[in-house]
Amino acid sequence: MGHGLLFVCHANVCRSPMAEYLAREMLAQALGGDGASVPVSSAGTHAVPGHAMHPHAAQLAAERAIDIRGFRSRPITPEDLVNAGIVLTATREQRSACVAMAPSVIRRTFTLRQFSRLVTAAVERGWRVADADQPPPARISALVTAAGRARALVQPVRASEDDLPDPIGQPLAQFRRCARDIEAALTPIIGAIAGSG
Repeated sequence: MGHGLLFVCHANVCRSPMAEYLAREMLAQALGGDGASVPVSSAGTHAVPGHAMHPHAAQLAAERAIDIRGFRSRPITPEDLVNAGIVLTATREQRSACVAMAPSVIRRTFTLRQFSRLVTAAVERGWRVADADQPPPARISALVTAAGRARALVQPVRASEDDLPDPIGQPLAQFRRCARDIEAALTPIIGAIAGSG
């Protein structure tokens, strides 16, 4: 098992690349130089290899001075899943697809919003979700364990609350809303990895 974050959506041109670059930026802010010690990547369950990020997603990245020039879409592989510390998908359907592709990752595969809720629940209960004395990569498995424990305590939600809507074909405002939703979901996760949870 790896120790990085892998974001998965459908085509790997909107939601998962936005999550990848936002997570990388947030880790750098929270951890400084240690941010690079947590690998972050993205892929798509139905991605066509080699596409650039959607223009609206690219515009949002440019507004934050995030360099995405090297980004190219890619389809998810079983190796990607097995090598990730946590797999975070945009929807429940994509979570199911990832688990079907690599059943061994079931305990560390969540939708992004689900994982955010579970981490928040663990922190609210005062659990030690990550040890600040450990290097950031070592905190990933502790976070997965805490989320697994919280799973038994947190009430299920409607699919619409778990899934991150696909903004493809929508105006820039919908991409902006999607980016805000991603950032809100990432905030407790990055906080826990940074050891503040």
